[in-house]
Amino acid sequence: MWPPKTPYLTVDIIIERQKDGRKQIVLVKRKNPPHGWALPGGFVDYGETVEEAAVREAREETGLDVRLKRQFHVYSDPSRDPRLHTVSVVFIAEADGEPQGADDAKEARFFYIDELPENIVFDHPRIIQDYIESKY
Repeated sequence: MWPPKTPYLTVDIIIERQKDGRKQIVLVKRKNPPHGWALPGGFVDYGETVEEAAVREAREETGLDVRLKRQFHVYSDPSRDPRLHTVSVVFIAEADGEPQGADDAKEARFFYIDELPENIVFDHPRIIQDYIESKY
C-alpha cells in the first residue's frame, strides 16, 4: 500500500552548559498533555532537515538560539510518546543566555543534571540517563 504508514519524525534537544563547574541542561514544562517536564523538541516540518527542526524547536520553546554540537542518538520505541508512534533524532547543543518558556512550553529553565525534577515525560528520563552515562 502506498504511501506506507510510518511513524512521525521528531527532534529533541539536550541544551547543555557548565555553571559553577557543574553540568546543566534545559527542560521545558509542557502546556499540553502529557503534562510535566521534557527536553525541548517537536515535530520535523515537511521540507525541513532534522538539524533545522532542532534549531527551530529550541528557539520556539526556549527563546534560545542553539548551536548544535552533535547528533546524540535516535529513539524509536513505539511507546515512547503516548499520543502516537514517533521517532526522535536527539541532538546535543549549547546556547548563550537564559531560556524563556514559549510556544507550547509554559516554562523553560536550566537544571543541574543531578537535581532534575521528578515529573519528566515521554522517554526523556531514558534519553537523559543515556546522556549521563555517555559522560556527555
